[in-house]
Amino acid sequence: MSDTTTATQRRLDAVRPFVHDNLPPAPSRVLEIGCGPTGGFVPALREYGYHAVGVDPAAPPGPGYHQTEFEHHDLTAPLDAVVACTSLHHVGNLDDVLDRAAAALTPGGVLIVLEWAYEKFDEATARWCFERLPEGGEPGWLHTHRRLWLASGQSWHTYLDAWAQSERLHSGHAIVHGLQARFRTRLLTETPYFFPDLYPVSETGERAAAHRGEIGATGIRYLGVKP
Repeated sequence: MSDTTTATQRRLDAVRPFVHDNLPPAPSRVLEIGCGPTGGFVPALREYGYHAVGVDPAAPPGPGYHQTEFEHHDLTAPLDAVVACTSLHHVGNLDDVLDRAAAALTPGGVLIVLEWAYEKFDEATARWCFERLPEGGEPGWLHTHRRLWLASGQSWHTYLDAWAQSERLHSGHAIVHGLQARFRTRLLTETPYFFPDLYPVSETGERAAAHRGEIGATGIRYLGVKP
């Protein structure tokens, strides 16, 4: 994989098989919460024959995209699947978003979530990431955290908690609890999360470090079904 590939694209490429393998067959109706400015999974899904739309204030212009929060999006028909990739920890009202996702799905509809448990981002994991940050090119979010933490003079725990509160992030625990309260869980597992921003570190390399106990596994993969 080229080092010019963006971290966003590396993340999408890494999780795309999980998403595609767990979707109902095309031409099912699929909505992606937080598709981002690149459109997320929507372009590929539309090519595969899905009726896919992306909802995000930063969504690109054009057919299939809605520049708004999911909470304010008017659904025109029931959905067969909802996908959320690293978007739920940012939403304003988590319960409202999950309630709306559950209400939007047909019975037996699928919810696919790729998420992050920020509360497991401990100092050992942070130092491991910071030591592997690529130099040159456009600085990413981990570069920013390294710079701000070192400048703060705070412990990592204090710095992380203050940042999470200022950003109003939802913890991985809260996200999983909310999902399990509304959906029948088919899969819940911990996964690597940082490797897309640490090229040439691979998903396999990060997973091995977690298995050795050097870092925490902070990624979440969840597959649920509406009862």
